[in-house]
Amino acid sequence: MFKPFIIAGCVLLASGLHAEIVSGPASELSRATAETFNRQPFIHRPDQDAKASQKLSALEGKTGKQPNILIFLVDDMGYGDPGAFGGGEMIGAATPEMDSLAAEGLKLTSTYSQYTCTPTRAAIYTGRLPARTGLIRPILAGDDLRVNPWEGELTVAGLLSDAGYHSMLVGKWHIGEDEGMRPHDVGFDEFFGFYKAQKEYTQAFDQRRFPDLVLDDDKYARYQSIGSNNDLIYGLADGTTETVEIIDSIEAMAEGDRKLRDYTVSRIAELSKADKPFYISHSFMKVHADNFPSQEFLGASASKFPYRDNMVEVDAYIGDIVRALDDAGVLENTFIFVTSDNGPQMDSWPDSGYTPFRGAKGTTWEGGVRVPGIAYWKGMIEPGRVSDGLFDLMDLFDTALVLGGVDRSALPTDRYWDGIDQTSFLLATEGQSKREHIYNWLGAQLAAIRMREYKAHLLVSLPQEKFLYIDMAAVVPTGLAPWLFNLYIDPKEEYPVGHRLNAWTASLGAELKAHAATFAKFPPKDLGL
Repeated sequence: MFKPFIIAGCVLLASGLHAEIVSGPASELSRATAETFNRQPFIHRPDQDAKASQKLSALEGKTGKQPNILIFLVDDMGYGDPGAFGGGEMIGAATPEMDSLAAEGLKLTSTYSQYTCTPTRAAIYTGRLPARTGLIRPILAGDDLRVNPWEGELTVAGLLSDAGYHSMLVGKWHIGEDEGMRPHDVGFDEFFGFYKAQKEYTQAFDQRRFPDLVLDDDKYARYQSIGSNNDLIYGLADGTTETVEIIDSIEAMAEGDRKLRDYTVSRIAELSKADKPFYISHSFMKVHADNFPSQEFLGASASKFPYRDNMVEVDAYIGDIVRALDDAGVLENTFIFVTSDNGPQMDSWPDSGYTPFRGAKGTTWEGGVRVPGIAYWKGMIEPGRVSDGLFDLMDLFDTALVLGGVDRSALPTDRYWDGIDQTSFLLATEGQSKREHIYNWLGAQLAAIRMREYKAHLLVSLPQEKFLYIDMAAVVPTGLAPWLFNLYIDPKEEYPVGHRLNAWTASLGAELKAHAATFAKFPPKDLGL
């Protein structure tokens, strides 16, 4: 018997625990079909898959092992911050290193994150939508979770480690700091970094911005009693957890990314001598507010503003780490991806980034979820490619497993997998994306869908004051029909075209129903967030 499945104010029909998941296209607009009942449908491209496989086989024959994987994840970098995506020198913060990787690799102009940091990071590491894992928003100091969100989850780090990789996270985690929830508890062989976001370390010492905390002894003591970890941590999968440094000042946090850079550079030199390939997620603390540049980069940008100085700093460190790969002789056997965990946090303006799109972090407008994407692999990805093909950061999960030789068909069938293997999109000379759908969730509610150049909103975030997309916004359901935009003629999502200039409203509705059915069949976790 069918029962209503309510998503963002729209009632979609699903059949409870026996919901029928569509294996073929859900609508005439879709080119995607499902490989199995518990996987996201995708566009099958067997010819380019074969070409990519040939490339990988030839490389493995040359090197004798699987390729290394290095993911650069910048915190809160806007789509328009790198020069290659319209910013750089134009906004007073040149980014020559990222621009060079984009020019010598593949620039992805339709790369999508989740609406804020923790959901994106969870999606990258699990290949599953945060609405499924329950990691729908950042875990904050003082949160009381009902269950460990990582219980029963598999991570790309753990799967690659089991396949013979050394997996390492350097930098920001922000997906739990209690035992059982730390990076080295959930599959990473090694962790060197911070459990929280940059602001959570500096606010207790910044009396100009937080005087009611820093200068009030009672509040300060109560804040400290929360017991949140304030350390730079070193951890290993055997349970070893050590404090490298206690962050007790703004100045200490300002040097955090320099220390992370130094660690990754030194470990690349060491790991490159070993027989094992490596998977490294280098996750910057910057450019998340509040931004304080390292002493070396004070005033380094033409802008002279802290955010822009930190963009120059992050860019320089990316260059240093890529050169470390080259110096170690492994650059040609390393897949590199550069991106951001969400759009800019405009609430902290002018300590924030730039996006040409509507919205920002905390929303599912393009400004909140459309991020820079750069895929670089010397000798494997043809230089100078640009593609508007859809790429969800969850796809890094499946793509990394394929590069690492992990059999994805052996993954559990008791859950739904949302990522797509995009190896051939990235490696084939004229590769095309295999992703047909981008689903934008706002917490536990489905807010929008993008297919091809069309985007339909079921929920919209409307700021009540300029830039205040988090602190002063109302989230409202749309009316009789979704707000439907054609992103090719209206990339800023300024004027809906649904019933006037678009024939696909019903088709997008059918795709939303098909997506809803997967949640009826595979119910989401509720962590209490």
